[in-house]
Amino acid sequence: MASGSGRNDAAIAEALVAMAQVLAQANEQATHGQHDQGEAEERRLDHFMRIYPPTFKGQYDSEGAQTWLHGVGRIFHAMVTSDNQKIRLAMHMLAEEAEFWWANAKRRLEADGEVVSWERFKDEFLKKYLPADLRNKKEEEFLELKQGSMSVSEYAAKFEELYRFCSYINAEVAMVSKCVKFEN
Repeated sequence: MASGSGRNDAAIAEALVAMAQVLAQANEQATHGQHDQGEAEERRLDHFMRIYPPTFKGQYDSEGAQTWLHGVGRIFHAMVTSDNQKIRLAMHMLAEEAEFWWANAKRRLEADGEVVSWERFKDEFLKKYLPADLRNKKEEEFLELKQGSMSVSEYAAKFEELYRFCSYINAEVAMVSKCVKFEN
């Protein structure tokens, strides 16, 4: 019986050694994979920065906020980025007050158990830098827009400028609604 036990001990020892080797190899691959992923993210940041993305410093600058959000959004669309990458790259372009605001907002959202998506970031950003009262004012201005003495091209430009504030217009109805408003 002692000799049978010795074989089991040897088999157990061999299995433990094999398991330790597999775990060491998996750990090495994971570390290597994280290193590769880190390098890929650095290359993405480098590529992003070569496009000269705008910086947003915060303060009360609603036009600047919309311009910044639109600018980085265009870059993200061209780069084909994930939500996490968009948020990380956008954070890189926030400075001064805006950087502090986002650090606090992100902490608050995560403490509430929310997953911070790009859409959620944009919602929070616009809530902060394009307050509802200003959006409502611009929407009202849009609804009351008349061509008057403006040329057609001036009217069309003003129409598009103000239309972006009308978030209530649903995507399916938007084109018909825009056409009717423009014709009027």
